[in-house]
Amino acid sequence: MILVLSILVALLAAQDRYQPEFLASHNRVRAAVGVPPLEWSSQLAAVAQRWADDLAASKRFAHRPKSQYGENLFELIGTAATPADVVTAWASERSAYDPGRHTCRTAAVCGHYTQIVWRKTRKVGCGMAQSGTRQVWVCNYDPPGNYAGQRPY
Repeated sequence: MILVLSILVALLAAQDRYQPEFLASHNRVRAAVGVPPLEWSSQLAAVAQRWADDLAASKRFAHRPKSQYGENLFELIGTAATPADVVTAWASERSAYDPGRHTCRTAAVCGHYTQIVWRKTRKVGCGMAQSGTRQVWVCNYDPPGNYAGQRPY
């Protein structure tokens, strides 16, 4: 029982360490397009942390199957990132997004960006796991975004 509590305390401490920077970084991107700020969810952070841990341990990089949440993933090998670095990388997809047509440029990715700015999303929680020199970052969003035929903002 003590070991389980120690692991839980360590997990919550890691999530708390990232929370302010993740939340501020997400909300700066959202403010730029006039959508309401997100709130941090410890529940979503725990879900994200478990998935990051699983991906790091299994050496995989894939979205959680059949998740009820929106999800952004980021992987880095050989160097380290901060929460702001991760959100900035996702937000850089803004240049590939055409809000007038609600599409990405041909052969471009912009779904990480549109999940961040999805107007109906209210909560975010994130986690990071490391295995050797590999970092896996996961953020989960509730309610999820990126529905076909709907605009993010």
